[in-house]
Amino acid sequence: MGDAKAFLRVRRALPLVQAPAERVRHWGEFYAPIQEPTITEQSARCMDCGVPFCHGDTGCPVHNVIPEWNELVRRGRWREASDVLHSTNNFPELTGRLCPAPCETACVLTLVDQPVTIRNIEQAIADHAAREGWLAPRPPRHESGRSVAVVGSGPAGLAAAQQLRRAGHAVTLFERDDRLGGLLRYGIPDFKLEKAVLDRRLAQLAGEGVTFRTNVDVGSDIEADELRATFDAICVAVGAGAPRDLSVPGRDLAGVHWAMDFLEQQNRRIAGDQLSASTQISARGKHVIIIGGGDTGSDCAGTSLRQGAASVRQLEVLERPPETRAASTPWPLWPMQLRTSHAHDEGCERDWSMATTAFWGDRGRVQRLRGVRIDMVPGDDGSMRIVPRAGDEVEMQADLVLLAMGFVGVEDHPWLRELGVAGAMRRPGVGATHATATPGVFVAGDARRGASLIVWAIREGRDVAAEIDRYLSAPH
Repeated sequence: MGDAKAFLRVRRALPLVQAPAERVRHWGEFYAPIQEPTITEQSARCMDCGVPFCHGDTGCPVHNVIPEWNELVRRGRWREASDVLHSTNNFPELTGRLCPAPCETACVLTLVDQPVTIRNIEQAIADHAAREGWLAPRPPRHESGRSVAVVGSGPAGLAAAQQLRRAGHAVTLFERDDRLGGLLRYGIPDFKLEKAVLDRRLAQLAGEGVTFRTNVDVGSDIEADELRATFDAICVAVGAGAPRDLSVPGRDLAGVHWAMDFLEQQNRRIAGDQLSASTQISARGKHVIIIGGGDTGSDCAGTSLRQGAASVRQLEVLERPPETRAASTPWPLWPMQLRTSHAHDEGCERDWSMATTAFWGDRGRVQRLRGVRIDMVPGDDGSMRIVPRAGDEVEMQADLVLLAMGFVGVEDHPWLRELGVAGAMRRPGVGATHATATPGVFVAGDARRGASLIVWAIREGRDVAAEIDRYLSAPH
């Protein structure tokens, strides 16, 4: 470190954001770019801490060598910082916008002060590289003569495709939607990720020679047997898109929708798609209830407010977390604590310890939500039980209900069983093989781990690519 005491004199500085009343009027990103002198100063806060927990598995699953590129930025050596950053992370402009930054909660400086602004510096490096034209395609120097099919174009599939292509393999990426990107395209609102950022990286992959095939539904448009006969290896990276349902009376009323259906429609509107009037989901003028307190619920809240909802409320079955790190999650673990998103600042109310018991409506359309306050009580086996509070029932207006309770795993497709993928899903821990019981078939990303962070998806894509490369290089 060139300035080992900078953390004592430089305070943590975050990007300026538009006021809530301003940013809900548009769909673009609302963070002002941080000026380079500020980024340089912030990077100097990185300590000579000896053991940088920020880039171990606890802090950064892709093992970004954060102290190194912080020091390079401090010295103004941006090109070298970009090279170091891209050596471990294929898409830092995405993680810089979307990752919750476990690296920052694992920062040693967190023990005595606020952590280094690692995520902002990462995004600044990636955006600087794009402006300077440093993200030119890197096609392989030699062709291996082997071919790989990657099914799914989310961050895991994209990372795997890029790594495999750079290793010299012919890569064809299959996507069942009409556009590439998976949840990056249709699950993340533009105010968090403007799609031009994604398209810029897709152009790099195309320039490197990755073949894209959209509107291809494996198992329907192309059979699993045809994939196996055509390609030397197959990587399944279809995500974990099966949503958790809520089995209560009134669930089938009109106006109760999956969160992802709602988010996808808005992303399609912004992309210029014409949607059928009979199937459109709109929050305009409605009292919106979002069930689920995570990031997807927050994205639904921000989207509802921009659509002009009369009110937005987010319900969470868990109790309100503490304001600061809970004792049960000591440093450097990801802390259990209250987090406030952009949408909560924009006008979304939150309700904790709330279990939904029924929906009620008239003429087949939802109008009210009924719930009860609950307590989470440990059972004899150590698991937590939901115990309703007697006499603490709640009823609220609900013209639109969005179910954002997370995902239970991969959608059930016969072709996945045909490829032997089902048995390889949710393998425990890092380092477990990505191979399935079927030779030449591998699985990665949320399809293997369950729903997780974008940074884990990129790590999975890189790891499965390395494993496939070893498989293709070995004699068969």
